[in-house]
Amino acid sequence: MNKKIYMAAGYNTISLGTGRKEFNPRKPRPGLEHYISEAGKGTLKGIGGAKNVDESVIGNFMAPRFNRQGHLAGFIPMIDEGLKFKPSIRVEAACASGGMALITGIKNVLAGADTVLTIGVEVQNSMKAIYGADVLAGAGWYQKRKNGHAYFFPGQFSDRAGAYFEKFGKERARKGFSRWYRNAIENARLCPTAQEYHNTNPDPEGTCFKMEPNGNFFVDHLNVLDCSKVSDGASGIAIMSEEGLAKCGIAKKDAVEVIAFATSERDITKDPTDLTVMETIRDAAHKALKNAGITIHDLATIETHDCFTVAGILAVEALGFAKHGEGADFVYEGNTARNGVIPMNTTGGLIGWGHPTGATGVHQAVTVWEQLTGKAGDAQITIPSDRPYGLSLNMGGDDVSVAAVVYKRGE
Repeated sequence: MNKKIYMAAGYNTISLGTGRKEFNPRKPRPGLEHYISEAGKGTLKGIGGAKNVDESVIGNFMAPRFNRQGHLAGFIPMIDEGLKFKPSIRVEAACASGGMALITGIKNVLAGADTVLTIGVEVQNSMKAIYGADVLAGAGWYQKRKNGHAYFFPGQFSDRAGAYFEKFGKERARKGFSRWYRNAIENARLCPTAQEYHNTNPDPEGTCFKMEPNGNFFVDHLNVLDCSKVSDGASGIAIMSEEGLAKCGIAKKDAVEVIAFATSERDITKDPTDLTVMETIRDAAHKALKNAGITIHDLATIETHDCFTVAGILAVEALGFAKHGEGADFVYEGNTARNGVIPMNTTGGLIGWGHPTGATGVHQAVTVWEQLTGKAGDAQITIPSDRPYGLSLNMGGDDVSVAAVVYKRGE
């Protein structure tokens, strides 16, 4: 990159949905305007106000269908009168919309902006889950919808889980899936904004393992605990040049430096080459790490896109922490837990924190920023001095679009 890029002033709303005590499907709930405003104001507070913003990016997947609302860039000036007449753009890449909003913000700073307000948002509890599944099917090639499962994306990842079972053993895989779920719940309980913050199950791992997948009820190879929930929420963060950081009065120690990024795309009209491999995750992650000049062993923490437990296992293998077919074992042994070899999804990830689709990539960046700057509260992990790096991987569709960002503790 031709200049240094930083992120700071991250902010998350609550990830609202089943599991949160505040959630009641029979009562009115906040809409898009509420979440955009809260996340935007939260980030502006951390950078000295709207006067320091040059332009904005908002990531969102399906507001035109979930909320019958398009043209989301026009909601940015609603956050603060000081944003009126400043450039704003909306970015969409299915579940990677937030990550691609980050990449867009980074590129805008490289192109000359000093401070870019970046927001991700999604409000999905506007319809029943079975109808929402049809909306979310738009993250895949919709021509396949008529032959897919009623719960389209759970069906897609159920097929991946089934292929993994067949190739490497069901019980072995289920142990890894269940440990992934346990990690998600235990980490979410440490983060007040997480959807599973109020989860009191004394044995999440055992519960997940004992809950046999049932195709008559849901999908063939995953149970409901293997899946991220329907979530409403937003996250915001400021992307800045060194000049922007100075204008906002933020010390480098309170920011993370973006030292590399990469995106990758596969053909949405084609099936994955191998259901047991996340090839686009692998490609984007390793391009970003190569651009950063580091390896996976230099990372202190990773936020990866675990829309389903099997996606977490396959990401571990795609990154190279375990050989093909051994990712479930690696996870089951506790290596991705908050006190493990490589802590992943330290505030719960998509399964524990929640998955408001367009917000997820920005939430990942906020979590990495919190961890590397020591601002994660009860969810804080130890960041070794010789491993000051973090990585976020935000995936759109079934390993179709991936945004990867490498961060370093500011100094």
